[in-house]
Amino acid sequence: MDKIAVLIPCFNESQTIRKVVEDARTALPEAVIYVYDNNSTDGTVEIAEKAGAIVRHEYMQGKGNVIRRMFREINAECYVCVDGDDTYPMSSAPTMVDLVLNHNADMVVGDRLSSTYFTENKRPFHNLGNSSVRLFINHLFQSDVQDIMTGFRAFSYDFVKTFAVLSQGFEIETEMTIHAVVNNLQIENVVIQYRDRPEGSVSKLNTFSDGFRVICTIFRLYKNYKPMGFFGWIGVFLAFLSVIFFIPVLRDYMHTGLVAKFPTLIVCGFVMLAALLSIFAGLILSNLERQNRRDFELRRNMLEDRREKE
Repeated sequence: MDKIAVLIPCFNESQTIRKVVEDARTALPEAVIYVYDNNSTDGTVEIAEKAGAIVRHEYMQGKGNVIRRMFREINAECYVCVDGDDTYPMSSAPTMVDLVLNHNADMVVGDRLSSTYFTENKRPFHNLGNSSVRLFINHLFQSDVQDIMTGFRAFSYDFVKTFAVLSQGFEIETEMTIHAVVNNLQIENVVIQYRDRPEGSVSKLNTFSDGFRVICTIFRLYKNYKPMGFFGWIGVFLAFLSVIFFIPVLRDYMHTGLVAKFPTLIVCGFVMLAALLSIFAGLILSNLERQNRRDFELRRNMLEDRREKE
């Protein structure tokens, strides 16, 4: 098992990968540096190998697929994951590693948004998207994570080996953050400097399509991790609609003793039934989620026992 593993996912980063590897070696001389190539065609692999990194491959396209491969294959006490585009100075890496190794942190978030991100980044929709996602997740999950979409993080062995990667693309950062929050893992925020990509280096993130996938991921995980909140609000909304449309029917009945709008009455009944079903579904799934959390804690304990035996 490595003491510290630096994991660098790459797709066509020939312009910057050498510097990222060299900066990682300077900041963390005791670390093993892995570059995981994701079907690059511009010589990234050759440059990374010449820089001294251990190069491995993931042939299924997408950052989430690369993260899955890295977490499955590498065993380390501390993992530092950084993008290969040279936008994150590695000078903050020792602080992040120290929080994992000596202060029990499970995930350390490299916070760009509290420093230079909004002045360095030249894509205004990215600025808006990052701020919106942070606000949205912290509100839904009652958390205080300062940068949801950052590509610079450090992880503990426990986090990596208990995290089931489901995402395929750039929504992976959102999934990792929510996983840590809902399972009550120790999260630390470290303010880091951010610099824009050098001229000629192109971002692989599509503002609108990847942004839509991130939003879908948030709703999917909220439904899975907070089912009572998700289905409860749906039930309340449906019940409200049923009552609103039932009031005129009840008023007419009180005045005339007759039900003049049978179709409306029937629809109101079915809508209220749907509301009750939604609420009960939330209650049942909430109990299952609570059991899943108990099982997660037991898996963490078993993982710690296995590490001690090794």
